[in-house]
Amino acid sequence: MTWFALFDGEQRSPWVRSEVRDILDLRPRACVPRGSVVLETRLSPDGRPQTLLSYKREGTSVSSFSLMSTPHGSLVLVIAQGEDVVHEVVERGREARTDTLQVTISWDVHKQLGRLVVARPETEHVLIRHFAIKRAPLLSDLVALACPKGLTEIDPDVIFVALSTEIEPVGPMPTLSPSVPIETAHGLSLAMTLKQGDVVRAADGKLVPVLHAVSRSVPALGSFRPVRLRAPYFGLTQDVVVSRNQRLLVSGPEVEYLFGREEVLIPASALVNGYAGHFEPAPRFVTYHQVLLPHHDAVRIPDAALETLYIGRMRRDKTLLSSSVLSDLPRALLPEHHRAGYQVLRAFEAITLAEARAA
Repeated sequence: MTWFALFDGEQRSPWVRSEVRDILDLRPRACVPRGSVVLETRLSPDGRPQTLLSYKREGTSVSSFSLMSTPHGSLVLVIAQGEDVVHEVVERGREARTDTLQVTISWDVHKQLGRLVVARPETEHVLIRHFAIKRAPLLSDLVALACPKGLTEIDPDVIFVALSTEIEPVGPMPTLSPSVPIETAHGLSLAMTLKQGDVVRAADGKLVPVLHAVSRSVPALGSFRPVRLRAPYFGLTQDVVVSRNQRLLVSGPEVEYLFGREEVLIPASALVNGYAGHFEPAPRFVTYHQVLLPHHDAVRIPDAALETLYIGRMRRDKTLLSSSVLSDLPRALLPEHHRAGYQVLRAFEAITLAEARAA
């Protein structure tokens, strides 16, 4: 079933898959033995404590869920099911207070294992905490988490809440829409068709093998919201749709003049200014693709280049690797990536560059 409920914080509207309604009509106490709650939020800039998400059901069997952010840089999770209580605290750091955070809470009661992950989508910053969980949550309780009424409260700064029947991966994510054309040894291929063993053309013109191709379906909200990068800006000869965290590699005399670098990286979100890029209307969920290369090379698309999956030294971090989109790969087959040292432009710098190139 995968994603079965979603709350859009901007529209303040919940969605529940129709099959779930049918299940609850037949089995009101159906459980979800394996799944995830994914929440993305803006943290309070004034340092106030925030109850990001809370739910409590009284009765013969008490159930409650609470996720809080404190002014001291902590994230506190409390899950209670009868006498079974989970209480976890993650120190996210006060320096990240005004950033966007993505929190993933996953569980597998057959393994009696839970996982709390706190990530900053615009960086590689990921904190993982495991905990024991003995009882599967009720499907009705989980659905209530996406419906801010009655027993549920969702902070206004929450961007989205999504619920899944899978253990959702964390860490580096795919960021290319299925139709992005990528240059290969045999011409252009769509991102969704690339597979292990294919050969793609890097930004410097060399041909490099694809070690692995990854994909993931996610809510089209928050850090997953798709962006259309428009031609002819930044050398594009056709529009491409990517995740807002995808980065475009740009070079040229304007880059050298403004930033003293031969090449710079620009996040797609920094180009959402009405002409170089805009948020793309999308269905409720979108699928992104990406390729893993031996080195952290950008890959060629028609007259431009896009950053590929960067994994750093993930192969040395068993916990992060086992939680990622690459969890099925043996560590011995993974490369170690080193950052190429490109400057990453901020939004105002990207706009300045776009205006200089358009002049």
